[in-house]
Formats: sequence, C-alpha cells, structure tokens
Amino acid sequence: MNQSSITEQSWRQRKRAIIDNVARYTIGLGGISVIFAIVLIFFYLLWVVFPIFQSASIELQNQFESSFIADDARYQVIEESGQLALRIQKNGDLVFFSMQTGEEVLTESIDLNGASEIAQVVSIDVEGKRLALMLDDNRLLFLQIAYRVNFVNDQRVLNPLVSFPFGEEAIELKDIDHIRHLKVIRNEERLTLLAIDTDGQLLLQSYEVEDGDELAEPELTSVQDIALNVDFMLVDTAAHWLYLASRDGHLVFYDISDIEAVEQVNQLLLIEPGRQLTKLAMLLGGNSLIASDDQGTVRQWSLQRNQKNEYRLADVRGFKSSAELDFLITEMRRKGLVTVNQQGELLLYHTTADRLLLKEKLSEVAVRRVNLSPRANKLLVETVDGQVSVYAINNPHPELSWNALWGEVQYEGYDETKYIWQSSSADNDFEPKFSLAPLAFGTLKAAFYAMLIAVPLAIMGAIYTAYFMAPKMRGVVKPSIEIMEALPTVILGFLAGLWFAPVVEENLLAILSLSFVLPVGLLLFAGIWAALPSTVRRLVPYGWQAALLMPVVVVLVWLSFTLAPFFEALLFAGDIKHWMLENFGIGYDQRNSLVVGIAMGLAVIPTIFSITEDAIFSVPRHLTNGSLALGATPWQTLMRVVLLTASPGIFSAVMIGLGRAVGETMIVLMATGNTPIMDASIFQGMRTLSANIAVELPESEVASSHYRILFLAALVLFMVTFMFNTVAEVVRQRLRKRYSSL
Repeated sequence: MNQSSITEQSWRQRKRAIIDNVARYTIGLGGISVIFAIVLIFFYLLWVVFPIFQSASIELQNQFESSFIADDARYQVIEESGQLALRIQKNGDLVFFSMQTGEEVLTESIDLNGASEIAQVVSIDVEGKRLALMLDDNRLLFLQIAYRVNFVNDQRVLNPLVSFPFGEEAIELKDIDHIRHLKVIRNEERLTLLAIDTDGQLLLQSYEVEDGDELAEPELTSVQDIALNVDFMLVDTAAHWLYLASRDGHLVFYDISDIEAVEQVNQLLLIEPGRQLTKLAMLLGGNSLIASDDQGTVRQWSLQRNQKNEYRLADVRGFKSSAELDFLITEMRRKGLVTVNQQGELLLYHTTADRLLLKEKLSEVAVRRVNLSPRANKLLVETVDGQVSVYAINNPHPELSWNALWGEVQYEGYDETKYIWQSSSADNDFEPKFSLAPLAFGTLKAAFYAMLIAVPLAIMGAIYTAYFMAPKMRGVVKPSIEIMEALPTVILGFLAGLWFAPVVEENLLAILSLSFVLPVGLLLFAGIWAALPSTVRRLVPYGWQAALLMPVVVVLVWLSFTLAPFFEALLFAGDIKHWMLENFGIGYDQRNSLVVGIAMGLAVIPTIFSITEDAIFSVPRHLTNGSLALGATPWQTLMRVVLLTASPGIFSAVMIGLGRAVGETMIVLMATGNTPIMDASIFQGMRTLSANIAVELPESEVASSHYRILFLAALVLFMVTFMFNTVAEVVRQRLRKRYSSL
C-alpha cells in the first residue's frame, strides 16, 4: 500500500470520526434542549400558579394620632383606592383626611335644615358613595360622594365632591316617629326606605327617583306591626328580603318584594339557646347572613329553596374565634369576612373556601373603630387611646383552597354540597365556583370512552395487519390508516358536532346495536367461510380474506339502520331516548360521550395502530418460524411468542394513545355540550381540562384567580401526562427486560 492510499484512508477515518462526534453531540444537544424546554414549561406553569398557595398577609403602613372626638363621629368610610377616608361628624361636618398622614384634606359643613345633629348615617350602596343622613328630628337628607382625579407633578390627587342627589332639603317621614333602625335601598330608578321605630312599627316606602330631582310623595307606603324586639335589621340589595333579629338570636324574615303585601316567610334561631347575638351582617349578594354570638362563634346562614319551592335559611358553615367579636365586616366585592375580637385579634375568613386566611394581633388596647376599603386591601383601625393605624392587606386569592378546588362545597342557593365549575355570571354578586373535580372527571371520562373504542380496534387491527395480512394488502392498509393521523382534529370535531351528533341522536338504537350486530355478524360469516369447501376458500389468496369482510361490514351496518326503527317501535314505544328517561332516569344530550368516544377514537386509532403494528411486525422471524416448526399453530405462536415479545411496544402504544386522548382539545370542545358535570352516563356530555383552558383563558383577566386556576389546570394536565408517560416507560422497560430472552 503506497503512502497516498494510507493518507486517504486516514483522512476518511478522521472524517468519519468527525461526523460521528458532530452527530453524537448534536443529538445529545437536541435531547437536552427538549428536556430543558419541558422543565422550563413546568416551572413557568408553577410560577404562574404559585401565588394561589401563598397565605394572606397584613403589614402596618402608617400610624398617626386621631384629631377627632370619638363620640362626635357618626360614620366613616374609606375611598376605593385607599388614599382618602371620610368621617361624618354629628354636627354635619364632612371631614376628608389622608390615609398616609391623617391630615385633613377637605372639611365641608352641610346644612342640617334646622336639626341639631345627625342621629345616624346609612349607606345606600356597598361602597358608601351614596348616604342617607337620619337627623334627630326624624327627617332624612341624602348625600352623594364623588372623587375627581387630578395629577399634580405626576402625583395622583383626589378632590372630593359632595352633592345632594335629591335636593338639599331634608324629607320628613310622616308615618313613623322615633326611628330606631333605618335602611335605604336604591335599585335603578326606585328608592326603597325601611324604618322601625321604638314602638315596634315597620314603615316601608317606595319612591320613583332620578338624580337631581327632589323626592316626591312615596308611590307605595305600608306600615306593619312587628312582634319582635328588633336589635338588628338587614335588607338585601334587591329590596326583596327583610331580616329582623333580636339580641337573643331569634330571626324573622319577610318577603317585601310587594310593599303592600308584606309576607312573613319564616322564623328561626340563629345561635344556640342561652347565648347572645352580638353581630349580624350580610354577605355580598344578599343571599347569606353572618351571625356571631358572645362566645365568638360565627355562623353563615344561606337562603335556599326546599323541595316545595319554599325559601328557608339554612345553616351552611361556621367559624370560631377565641373571644367575642367587637367588629364584623363583610367584604364589598368578595365573600370574605374581616373580624376583630375583644383580644384585639384580626381574623380574616372566606366563606366559600371555608377557611381562616389570617390571624394577626392588631393592638394591646381596645379597638374603637375598624374600616375596610372597598377593594379589601386597606384596613383603618382606631384604638381607644386615639391611635389610628393603616394596614395593607395582601389577600389576592382568598376563594381558593384545597377544598374549594377539589372538594364538595356548600354553595349559596344549593341544598347540598356539590362539585361545580362556574367561573362567570351576570353580576358581581356571584359566588365563584372553581371546582376542578368535574373538569378532571370529564377529562378521564372522555379519555376512557375514546380508549374503550380505540384500543380494541387498533390493537386487533394491528395484529391482523402485521401477522396475517398479505404484504401487498398491508402496503395499502397500513399507510391508509396512518395517514388518518394527519387529519386535523378540528375537522373531526366539526364533523362530530355538526353532522355525526344529529345522526347518532336520530339513529341511537342502530348505533348501539352495531356493538352487537358487527361482532356476531362477522363471527357468523367467519364460521360460514370456514365451513365452505377448501376449493372455494383457496380462491382467495392467503392474507386477502380481510377484503371479503368489507362488503359484509357494509351489509351489517345497513341492516342495523334498516331494522332499528322497527325494533324501536316494537320494544321502546318508538323512542328509546324517552323510554330510558321514563324507566331509568337516563337523560340524553345530543353532544355526549358516545359521540366524543367515537370521534376521539378515530383520532387515537392511527397512533395506537401504527406503533403496535410496527412492534408486532418487528418480532424476529426466527422466533415465529421456530414456534411453528415445533408444532404450534399460528394462533398459539401469536399469543405465546409474538405478543409477549411485542408487549413493550404495544404497551407504549396504548399509553401514548391515552396521553393523546387526555390532552385532546378540539374534538371535546366541538363535539360535547361543554357542561362541567360529573355524570358517568355515556349519553351525557362533559368538559375537559384542555377544552376549559381553550374556552376560558382568552377571556380571563391576567393574574386573577380565574387566570391562575386555568394555569393550575394546565399544570395538572401536564403532571398527569408526565405521570402516564413515566409509568409507561417503566413498565415498557420491565417488559422489554423480561421478554428480551425470547
């Protein structure tokens, strides 16, 4: 060998080594990049979800000395942004002061129309922007507070504005004297006034009002005698329900939707006998009452309907404080509670989440006054020694807890605990229902029915194609099935929802009968084929027998659809859906699990079929030939040699198909009613985690509880898929190790 040949060979070896190294490092880098991307996705989901699990916290921001005489104050409220607070004095002074320094920003005196002082102040709306001032001479004066925003040297400055929506003249309540309790409700163009005097008379008046107009005479007036020593009076925001309670815990509630026909609905005891009712408040929406007694026990009573469609108050849940409550404040925009007990402890609860969110010692001395901002992020605390403290509350996701996400919850208006997902509603009084249980159930339900249809068809088809089918026929069948995988799932979902679902509804008995007619018909045909003379059977080459089944399947399907109406009329009175509902209580939804199972099954079949077929076809021929040479039949060889050897691949195919079914979005989005219910019936729909994310994420507010829960659903889906794949790989490796010696 000459020197040039040695040099050329050495160059080729070096070139091959370079290519091998480049390929090895490129493939390694690609694998690491995939792993890094998956880990990055996981940590991003975790980063978005993590704030859900953070506890509520409170921080002292400012402290200053109060410059007001405590006994002179009649009302105090915090402006929405927490920048200013308003205090109304009994002499008619409206004092706006800074939440940062306590300094007075504006003081405005209002004309009390000859009255000596303000007896009490009632908020007409939840944020305290519209107020009714009860003067000591039994007259009412209405105020409206607004704030104009200006920017001075890039600093946000609020300028308070005080107006009189119904004129500066106070109105006189002629039908009642010595008012003890007062409530005023404003709904659109109607004002409802309720008052109770010291003699136990209840006055109800209804006015038709518009801002800027003076109040005319009431359109409706009613005076009722109340046989109860009323210490607490509450009215819902719709002026439909009136609740009256005494100190001993007895409560009577009335239907006041028709002022001229006030009706007592029910009466009950809110607390245990022998205790004293100390606080009574209403949750946002007016569907629940919060009652506390002198032992520090707090109970939530919710308005429900019984089986007779009658309204009643039901004891829903309770909380416990270590001492009697001095203050109980319900949040203005959520179903939360802020309480301060006699030991100076702040306790923050959320009713739907059914948990204590925060417990903090505020003061060693007695607390005189507590105010919560409309956004529930500021707390103004005044103690008896004149010290005023401003606290910042960090509590962005109080409605979320393990029980609220995965457990059965007693929601307002429901007579039992339920799993419910309902993330939006028509108004802000809505109680959020963020249970992921029905979504997880729907995901597993859809995957179960899809796999129930796909696995037998795909695996049996793969076995026949790889082991029994003629090579030429296999060359047509296998690519044809594999190309189905390229069909967009949105097309399958569109066809399933708009075309196939109505077909199934009209021909339900025919569709159901196919699960019996097809197997029996095919077995019967196989028996007939086996009984034919061998000369006839040899006319069809070995491995092409499956071609004979195609017309048989068409005929069997035609028979099912042709004979189904006759049997439906004979056995099910002409309507199997109505028959199921009447006899078994099984309802039928047009877009249901049956439709989803068939549509998703068609999407999953190519994946399972292709991997299974490759695994079976890749079994070494010497194994099958050796088994056949030892006298085993083709069927015995298949069952005891081929399937065991190919079992790792078959198991991987099933698990990959399951992962595909669990994560499927478009088919379940378009082929189901998207109803998040926990019903295992094949004739009812569902909503899956992936479909829910696709539907609601574009509409959710960034960083809101709803937004983060959708990311939590994505994280759950990610972890479930990861778990399935991990288990599949572990089992596959064990199967591979076990049967590698065959």
